[in-house]
Amino acid sequence: MDLRKLKTLIDLVSESNISELEITEADGKVRIVKSEPVPAATMMVPAAAPVMMAAAPVAAAPAPAAASAAAAAPSAPVETGHVVKSPMVGTFYLSSSPGGKAFVEVGGAIKEGEPICIIEAMKIMNEIEADKSGTVTKILCENGQAVEFGQPLFVIE
Repeated sequence: MDLRKLKTLIDLVSESNISELEITEADGKVRIVKSEPVPAATMMVPAAAPVMMAAAPVAAAPAPAAASAAAAAPSAPVETGHVVKSPMVGTFYLSSSPGGKAFVEVGGAIKEGEPICIIEAMKIMNEIEADKSGTVTKILCENGQAVEFGQPLFVIE
């Protein structure tokens, strides 16, 4: 397609109400899409002011929540033993397949380096290995539960 013809088409689309134009000819195919950054920027400016105003009360709200969480912490039972934490964000699975035998059970003995669970992250199944030998005293997550980085998964004694 001729460069002058292409420039003419671009000018026509920018000056009209058309948001998209596609032309197919024997020598090629051209698609022109008009973007409108000005209205998007205009819409963001008014939205930013209320968010900033709302941020101050929201920032004050976590302080009482943190104080109540700190007050609740002494009454919560303290985990004894070694806590295995999640090394990544993902979905926690106790077995390698649905309905399969779990890698570990409460009361089961494990050795360092053995797989204890799977965490699926971005469609990749990651085997998590025990970082300490011992006996599993607690499983802190349910099968299929979403877990965060650093979230406790197991307690080993």
